[in-house]
Amino acid sequence: MSNSNYKTEIDNLSDLSNYIGKEVGLSEWFKVTQDDINTFAKLTHDEQWIHIDIEKSKKYSPYKTTVAHGFYILSLGTKFVYETFNVKNVKMGVNYGLDRVRFMSPTLSGGYVRGRVALMNAEYSPGTAKYKMSITFEFKGQDKPVCVAEFLAMAYE
Repeated sequence: MSNSNYKTEIDNLSDLSNYIGKEVGLSEWFKVTQDDINTFAKLTHDEQWIHIDIEKSKKYSPYKTTVAHGFYILSLGTKFVYETFNVKNVKMGVNYGLDRVRFMSPTLSGGYVRGRVALMNAEYSPGTAKYKMSITFEFKGQDKPVCVAEFLAMAYE
């Protein structure tokens, strides 16, 4: 398992089977800022104090700071896959959902998160493939990930 960011590029969609069960990339660290958390809270109409109220969080939160929404972290999954995995002959790719999601620890404001991406399975038929990728959202300085998720995707040649 690498600790340096890297990206896997493959030439053909039909070669996905060579990567099943393997890690395919590790994204760069991404800073989770309070501004990003606030913007996400406003867009989703989910402005709970634990996310946006710095003073109240210092006083009442067990973490003594605000924490990012779980769905904000999940929204970074597409970014992390894009940074870590590419199939050159794909004309269109679609992320069409999640299979399993487990939140294991909070994502603290001001911290850094990155995605460790692996290909779990792939079903190829001429011109298309359905595949599942696991993303482990690591938080800098913590042994336990903040989230582990399985992303479902489809790609077209």
